[in-house]
Amino acid sequence: MREGLRPDLLTIDGSQGEGGGQILRTSLSLALVTGTPFRIERIRAGRERPGLLRQHLTAVQAAARVGSAEVRGAELGSKELEFRPGAVNAGHYRFAVGTAGSAGLVFQTVLPALLRAGGPSTLELEGGTHNPLAPPFDFLARMGARVELALERHGFFPAGGGRFTARIEPARTLTPLVLEERGALVARRARALVANLPAKIGDVELDAARRALGWRESECSVELVRDCAGPGNVLLLEVEHQHGTELVASFGERDVRSATVAERGARELARYLESGVPVGEHLADQLVLPLVLARSGSFVTLAPTEHLRTNLDVVRRFVDVPLALEELGADRWRVRAG
Repeated sequence: MREGLRPDLLTIDGSQGEGGGQILRTSLSLALVTGTPFRIERIRAGRERPGLLRQHLTAVQAAARVGSAEVRGAELGSKELEFRPGAVNAGHYRFAVGTAGSAGLVFQTVLPALLRAGGPSTLELEGGTHNPLAPPFDFLARMGARVELALERHGFFPAGGGRFTARIEPARTLTPLVLEERGALVARRARALVANLPAKIGDVELDAARRALGWRESECSVELVRDCAGPGNVLLLEVEHQHGTELVASFGERDVRSATVAERGARELARYLESGVPVGEHLADQLVLPLVLARSGSFVTLAPTEHLRTNLDVVRRFVDVPLALEELGADRWRVRAG
C-alpha cells in the first residue's frame, strides 16, 4: 500500500441501521463500480464479535485484488477500514475464506464490478456454500444469464470446505429491472439436502413441509450430500413463477426438531405466497444494486426489513440515482430507482 492516502474519503458508519457486514460489502461493491474511495468506521459494532471476521476480510481482499485498490485496516478484528479503488481488472481469481464463512457473500461483493470489466472473468471460491444468514449457493445460481455457476463441493456450517466456480461475462449495458408482478405459477420444488446425517431427517422435513403447504409428494425430494467435510442440513423451498423464482432456505440446527425446521421455512414461504408480491424479502436486498446500476427500474416486495432499509441508505451515499420506498398496501412495497 502506498503512503499518503488523501483524507477526502466518503465516511460510512458501519453501525448504522441493522449494523451488519452488508454495509461493508455494499460499500466495497459500489466503490469498485463508481471509483469512490471510502472510510468505514465502527464495523459491525453491535455484533457479538465486532469488526472484520474472516469472511469480511476475504471480501475486502477480493475487492482490493479485483479493483487494484489501496487499503488500510484490512486485518482480522479491525473496526475501521480505508479503501481507495483503482482500475477494475477482468481475469482469473481464487478466493478462499478459510472458515465456514460464506463464499457466496464474497462472490456478491465483486460481481457488480466484474460485470462491467473489460472482458470475461473466472472465479474459484472456497468456504461455506450453505450457511445460515447468507444466501445459499442455490440462491446465487439464479442471479442472471451472464453468470455461470458450478457447485463442486458443498460446505455447511461449521465445517465449511465448500467450493464453487463462476464465469462472468461483462454486460455492456444493464437493462432496467421492472418486476412488479409474479405471473402464473410454473413449478414448485422442495429439496432436503442432508450431509453426513441420517436420510430420515430429510424425510421428516419434507413430510412436514408437504402438510403445511399442501404440496404433492412428486414435488419433493431428499438429496444425500456425499462431498462434504462435515454434517449439515438445509430444506430448500422453491416456487417458480412466470417472472421470477423465490427460494426459502431453512437450516437444520442441533437440538431443533426436523419438523420445526420445515414449519419455519413453510411459514416464511406462505407469507410470500399470500402477499402476491414477486420479490421476497431476502431477494429484495440483492436486487438493490442491479436496480441502481441500471439507473432506473422497480420491484415490488414485502414490508422492508431493517436490512433492506440500511442497504438503501448506504447505496444513496455512493450514487446520485433517486431511490424511493413506497407502501402499496398490506405487506406490499415498491422499491423504485430513477
